[in-house]
Amino acid sequence: MEYEDVVERLGACGLDCSRCADYQNGEIKLLAQRLVQVLGNYERVAQMKAIDKPIFNNYAYFKEILDSFAQASCSGCRGDDVQCPLTTCSARTCVKEKGVHFCFECNEYPCGKQFSGRLRERWRNINDRMKEIGVVEYYHEQLKSPRY
Repeated sequence: MEYEDVVERLGACGLDCSRCADYQNGEIKLLAQRLVQVLGNYERVAQMKAIDKPIFNNYAYFKEILDSFAQASCSGCRGDDVQCPLTTCSARTCVKEKGVHFCFECNEYPCGKQFSGRLRERWRNINDRMKEIGVVEYYHEQLKSPRY
């Protein structure tokens, strides 16, 4: 995978937008859509199963969440339709202003503008790792662990 491809997938902070549950072209969306299709009209079966397994009384809630995953529409941090819970993320706008792709590429890194508390620690760890091994290598490395 080339650097430009990785830039499309990773946010300015280094989080993998392409593996986010809200990402419009992500694997979670595709898998959820497939599961919706395979389950079809499972509500009827869930009602029957609920007799012996009361958890199936909650199938409607599961279906609502699954449908939400299947309708993911976030463009990712570098797009125009960002729906990330971190919408106040200053990294996204800062890298544009600085003319870099990732925070660690800026000559002011690490600055005090980005995040606080545990988010700041995660941001630093990710950016330090990208700086140490390279962006493409980091991308492949982070694929080996769960997104959440």
